[in-house]
Amino acid sequence: MSRLHVFGDEAGDLVFKTPGNGVSRYFMIGTITVEDCSIGEQMLALRRELAWEGLFLDQFHATTDRQHVRDRVFGLIAKTKLRFDATILDKRKAQDDLRKDPLYFYKLAWYLHFKYVAKQIADSSDELLVVASSLQIRRKQRSTKAAVHEAVTEVVNQVSPTITCHCAFSPSTSDPCLQVADYLTWAIQRKYESEDLRSYDLVSHLVQSEFEPFRRSRTFYY
Repeated sequence: MSRLHVFGDEAGDLVFKTPGNGVSRYFMIGTITVEDCSIGEQMLALRRELAWEGLFLDQFHATTDRQHVRDRVFGLIAKTKLRFDATILDKRKAQDDLRKDPLYFYKLAWYLHFKYVAKQIADSSDELLVVASSLQIRRKQRSTKAAVHEAVTEVVNQVSPTITCHCAFSPSTSDPCLQVADYLTWAIQRKYESEDLRSYDLVSHLVQSEFEPFRRSRTFYY
């Protein structure tokens, strides 16, 4: 029996318009799976090290961090024993009924991701804790935020092969393991949105799956 920790983050948006001007082509779910959370302690130690160098950070966030900080973080992550899985949805290939309700699409993304990943990381004898970042949904109304939490919890409980399974939701500032998920999901996003492999190449050995459910479709709906 193993006690597994899964930390998840998102990339992209739920705006279904022509990509560009701040609108993403893809919506992605990325998760890291670890048996222990020592990488979180290492991330905290790196923040303290940077503070000694005169750089004070509340958290690591790949989108806004300076490149030399990214280099240090990716260098640390690259040496860590973890697995990373990503599900990449090309929003333009989503049929009309899938695009009517962003919350439904969000839930579908998590369902497709976790249904694909769960059987690869756990079996019935394992215990599973899934922690999803709430950073992306803090701007939403409280009722919508609760619905997002409920959607993810329902999906995880539905497809997890484990008897014991718990879900939690936290801002990424509260858990450095979520910041690791943020960095790896950002690297995948850069690969698909911009064909920028600089960061991806540093951590590609940790990437166990890049699942594209709509890949075979040749139909674009907008």
